[in-house]
Amino acid sequence: MKKLIISALAIASAATAFAGGINTNTNQNAAFLRQLSQEAVIDITGLYANPAGTAFLAPGSHFSINIQNAKQTREIETTLNPLFALNANTPGEATHNFKGEAYAPVIPSIHYSYNWDKWSINAHFALTGGGGKCEFDKGLGSFEALYASEMYKLVPTKVNGMVMDNVKAGLMGKGLPEAAADALVAGGTFNSQMTGYSLNAYMKGKQYYFGLQLGATYKALDNLAVFAGLRGVYATCNYNGYVQDINASYAYSFDVPVPGMDNLTGADKGQTSLADRELALNADQTGFGFTPMIGVDWKINEHWNVAAKYEFKTRMRLENKSEMNEFAAATAKENATLGQFADGSKIAADIPSVLFAGVQYSPIESIRLNAGYHFYGDKKATQYNNKQDLIDDNTFEVTAGVEWDVCKLITLSCSYQTTKYGLSDGYMNDLSFVVDSWSYGLGARINCTEKLSLDLGFMQTLYDDRTVIKPEEGNKKDVYTRTNRVLGIGLNYKF
Repeated sequence: MKKLIISALAIASAATAFAGGINTNTNQNAAFLRQLSQEAVIDITGLYANPAGTAFLAPGSHFSINIQNAKQTREIETTLNPLFALNANTPGEATHNFKGEAYAPVIPSIHYSYNWDKWSINAHFALTGGGGKCEFDKGLGSFEALYASEMYKLVPTKVNGMVMDNVKAGLMGKGLPEAAADALVAGGTFNSQMTGYSLNAYMKGKQYYFGLQLGATYKALDNLAVFAGLRGVYATCNYNGYVQDINASYAYSFDVPVPGMDNLTGADKGQTSLADRELALNADQTGFGFTPMIGVDWKINEHWNVAAKYEFKTRMRLENKSEMNEFAAATAKENATLGQFADGSKIAADIPSVLFAGVQYSPIESIRLNAGYHFYGDKKATQYNNKQDLIDDNTFEVTAGVEWDVCKLITLSCSYQTTKYGLSDGYMNDLSFVVDSWSYGLGARINCTEKLSLDLGFMQTLYDDRTVIKPEEGNKKDVYTRTNRVLGIGLNYKF
């Protein structure tokens, strides 16, 4: 049964990043939602993707505050034939569907830049990772598949042992010495099998990575600016789950030869509880790390702007404060995966490096065409138990977008982003999976006054299906996918 812990509780990535890499959020404001290609934008809302571009803002203070609302689902279709068909709640169904919902009603972010002469001093606060809760009210396919498999193997042994004890007691009741009863039982035939099971499972995870960025931009030339900054990241996470009310039904028969008498034979059915296998976990994790970053922006001319930013890897170590029931605590002493939640332990959870590069082209003053590229150093970011070794290729993204100043009052925009992950089948599990996707964003900026503007944005992400078959788990087949949508509003002010 302890194999269950290896797969079912690998939940270090339980909550999701709503846009970006495996552990990185790139949706930092409403302007991003309406225009996903921010890599070469010169605007206060471009402070996250192109901080060097703030050097070209007008002298004075620039401020932006944003709120986003995000909703995502994770869906896993798991097939384990014939074991799932024995579930008393879904008899005969070999494929079960598990759905988790992640909802973040408020994702805040604040951007500020003060410009004078050739300098821009800027600050940025946002959720750089996580940002929501993900809840599976029926547990996970890994929970059920592994419990069903273990019960299928455990119940016959348990029932046979119980029947043997009863037969032995009956023989001794007839006056046979214990040694003789043991010999007769040893020569008998005992058969039993699980005919059904039931359990109650639940899993919830939440994860918030708060980032405060401070930096400075310097205009080295009239058309060239450079940036250097540092982000402090504070992580707070909680994972809560259980498997309880575990019961298995069974049928059995036995045939014990007794010299000089008719054989003792019997057949029956019954139900047994596996209360000693119940699992309960409630773990809090916290940690702190620093992200150095550099950037450059080159305004080639009035039509072209090119920019890039590089964030170095963030070394993160998360410390546990955990509560486990007796079974989980005993298992954690010898099982590395459950051990990652052992009270007082620290685990590796690095945020990978990321490179942003982009270009903006304005054929005329009122239109801006944008394109960008993101590259994440996933394979160099140390994870618990070196899970990064299960990554085949690093994540990359390609973006494109267009903005049109319809009039002095309104700017309209639409955009596109594709995300490609290089994860092996071994990396994928119920609560830490991502799949390739493409997103579109659209929205508007309303210029209320010369100093005040309002951003309204919407992003929808469409995900591919990913099928993973694991022979080591009885050829269990999982089909993974997601849904995602984000709404945002931002207020920008110059003074």
